[in-house]
Amino acid sequence: MNILLIYPEFPDTFWSFKHALKFVHKKSAFPPLGALTVAAMLPKEWKMRLVDMNIRDIKAKDLEWADYAFISGMIVQKESALEAVKICKGAGLKIVAGGPLFLSEHECFPDVDHFVLNEAEITLPLFLEDLSKGTPKRFYTSTEFPDITRTPLPRWDLLNMKKYVSMNIQYSRGCPFNCEFCNVTSLFGHRCRTKSTEQIIAELDVIYRQGWRAGIFFVDDNFIGNKSKLKTDLLPALIDWQKKKRGITFLTEVSINLADDDELMKMMVDAGFDMVFIGIETPDDSGLAECSKKQNRNRNMLEDIKKMQRAGFQVQGGFIVGFDSDTASIFQRQIDFIQKSGITTAMVGMLQAIPGTRLYSRMKDEGRLIGLTTGDNVDGTTNIIPSKMNKETLHAGYRKILNEIYSHKGYYQRTKTFLKEYKQSPKGKSKLQFSHFMAFLKSIYHLGIISNGRYYYWKLLLWTQFRKPRLFPLAVTLSIYGYHFRKVSKQNVA
Repeated sequence: MNILLIYPEFPDTFWSFKHALKFVHKKSAFPPLGALTVAAMLPKEWKMRLVDMNIRDIKAKDLEWADYAFISGMIVQKESALEAVKICKGAGLKIVAGGPLFLSEHECFPDVDHFVLNEAEITLPLFLEDLSKGTPKRFYTSTEFPDITRTPLPRWDLLNMKKYVSMNIQYSRGCPFNCEFCNVTSLFGHRCRTKSTEQIIAELDVIYRQGWRAGIFFVDDNFIGNKSKLKTDLLPALIDWQKKKRGITFLTEVSINLADDDELMKMMVDAGFDMVFIGIETPDDSGLAECSKKQNRNRNMLEDIKKMQRAGFQVQGGFIVGFDSDTASIFQRQIDFIQKSGITTAMVGMLQAIPGTRLYSRMKDEGRLIGLTTGDNVDGTTNIIPSKMNKETLHAGYRKILNEIYSHKGYYQRTKTFLKEYKQSPKGKSKLQFSHFMAFLKSIYHLGIISNGRYYYWKLLLWTQFRKPRLFPLAVTLSIYGYHFRKVSKQNVA
């Protein structure tokens, strides 16, 4: 059996980093970890070929070779997924689909032959068993949460690592919190299920043996969901692993209560973590209460962020406008908070209701849904009818935020605010490569010569060179990120 694994293309979004990728001659930020993991669950005798549409197109020879097409993706990849299904159907291929996109919007894909939904550790074996009998069903779903200590090593051999900026790895699934707008708990549950430390070290060893020496993204929705196990098990092993294998840094997603645990922060930094994404959402307490973001309430979030920056973390943040409790003052308050925080990577979006969330159910009951979400957090859309603020005020305020925080002046000032606070750990400093030097030269041309923000670019680099010379490479990197964010923001504002 020949299996064509297809991963749809990401549109030009905040997290695609498409405009930044050009500086380092990469095609995609992250590889399709889900597809590689599914590949490892298929029969060993089957032949497999991966087409990541972010890297290359589906070719006629791929379609002629394959017996089945396996497609996975997220909601934001919907348009590309529709195109992939059309191409495969036109070639007469049987199509198997899974992942968050198909779980929530399978009715939009009538040409898919089989949906293998929820977590593949449970549903994929059921499909394979029926397929071997010649009686495969159209839908396979489950409400069970599998033991992921049995999840096999992803098939990294199917991947051309040179095309990517970062590799991916997963330690846990699930989150102890229950934010109203988030579908993580409906997908993966409240209890944080983890892989064994031996699994993680084995995965890292495979990635390292294939020559990878750059960053690795732990894709957990909340990496610190089980703090005690991290402290006693995984982090000590990662610290030991780093002593033997140098040059690897980690990034992940955490909740803001990381700032409450000095020991955990130190252990994470010692293990090589230098970047964390946190759902800040809003500086307004009534908004936090509305969405059940209890972990963010009754604390000084600005001080928490600066504490993490001083501990050795670059803090990325997610922000939302459009809560029922929001008034017209929220837009300037968001701008002020973001600028003071020094969060350079600030993802700001309008509130969206995702199928499977408590918010979606509430909006449906209240008759306030407008179709489906796009899955793009920063495209300036919402599928919710506001209850108090009119749509014009919401859209105008949203545009105001993006215009200010990603203006040349606003972004470079915020980057300087971060660099003043940041205490980089020696373990978090990546080794400079030739590609970094070439990226710097490209930044000089695109940001320091032809850009109308060149004054702010040179001002930041000169300040960094004289005040924080160890952080000069980081200042260049963040300047390039700003170029991407500015491009995407302008598209969304337009």
